[in-house]
Order: sequence, then C-alpha cells, then structure tokens
Amino acid sequence: MLSQEINLKAEEKAKLESGEMLPIMEHFYTIQGEGANSGQAAYFIRVGGCDVGCHWCDVKESWDASKHPLVPVKDLEIFLKDIPAKDVVITGGEPTHYNLKYLCDFLHEKGFRTFIETSGADTLTGNWNWICLSPKKTSPPVSTIYPLADELKVIVFNQHDLQWAEEHAAKVGNKCKLYLQPEWSKNEEIMPLLVDYVMKNPKWNISLQTHKYMHIP
Repeated sequence: MLSQEINLKAEEKAKLESGEMLPIMEHFYTIQGEGANSGQAAYFIRVGGCDVGCHWCDVKESWDASKHPLVPVKDLEIFLKDIPAKDVVITGGEPTHYNLKYLCDFLHEKGFRTFIETSGADTLTGNWNWICLSPKKTSPPVSTIYPLADELKVIVFNQHDLQWAEEHAAKVGNKCKLYLQPEWSKNEEIMPLLVDYVMKNPKWNISLQTHKYMHIP
C-alpha cells in the first residue's frame, strides 16, 4: 500500500483505486528530452508515488505520494484543451502503481495519444500508444510488460549495467527500440563507454537527457 492510501476517505480511496483520481505531482507542456521521441512536443503528467528507490533518481520528491494532491483526472482537461501537441506522457514516480485505464480512456476520448515511461515494477493497465520500459535493478519489471514495450531505455551507471541491459533486451520484442542512457551525474565518465559499446553493438542507440542541455523541464 502506498502512503497516499492511508487516511483517505472511502470515496477518495475508491476513486484512487478506479483511477478516477491520481496523486499528481506536476504537469506541464514541454519537449520530450529522452529516447525514441526526443525532440517532440508533449504534455507531461507526473504522478506521485514510487517504491523502486533508485539512488540516482533526480525526482526523489515524487516518491512519497502523500505529499501530492489527489486530482480528478477530468480536471486535467482545462490544461489540455489549448495544447497544440497531441502527445501526453505519463511518468512518475512509478505510474504502474495505479490503475491507468480511466486516464488512458479519458485522454483518447479527447484526441490525445498516450505515452508512458515506467520501470515496469507493476502490471501495466490502460491502452497505450507508446510504452517506454526503463528497468531498474531495485525492482525488476514484471514479465508481462516485456512484449508490450515499444522502447527499452536502460540507464547506465557503471560498466556492469551493459550486461544487465543485454539481459533485458533479450526479453523484449523484435520491434522494440533499444537505448542506453548515461546517468546524468556520471555523463562524462560513461559517455565514452557507451559510444564504444554502441559502435560495436549497433542494435543499441544512445539516449541523452537533451531537456537538461536545453534547460527546460
């Protein structure tokens, strides 16, 4: 049970379980900075709540769901109605902690495409146009998400992570795009390693956190 569920009123708990309300840390319009869709305009919705616990996580403030308000999904419409882009990215925290079917249905009804960035720690719910699986050692993905992934993005903190990345690449489908991304704080150290590795193993691509170079969210 996530901390957000403690002390909730019965009605709020029911709506959290159905996905009609979610703990929203932040939402904003920006440019996708990572992976296969880097450079594209998208609206990001970051849900609070994560027990995966990556030590290098750059949004640790998202971990405690109780610190973020429960927001009715339908209330997001006022922010989305004037957005010219049609891509909405759900990130976290760890979004698979929640039932996301209601959110996906709502976004599709409004004409948006749905994207998710997840560690795959829990069973995925909802209908998605694009699934980015970014597995973490602290809480490996559930087996059911591998064949669904459109993109595998592995964060590389040390050389051993390359072997670990290959183990996950062996589990995804043939059409899944493969990305290695240097952990930001070790970017200068890891980048030469990735350049050499991808040149020798061209099934992989290098992903950069380009939004940090652009100084945008």
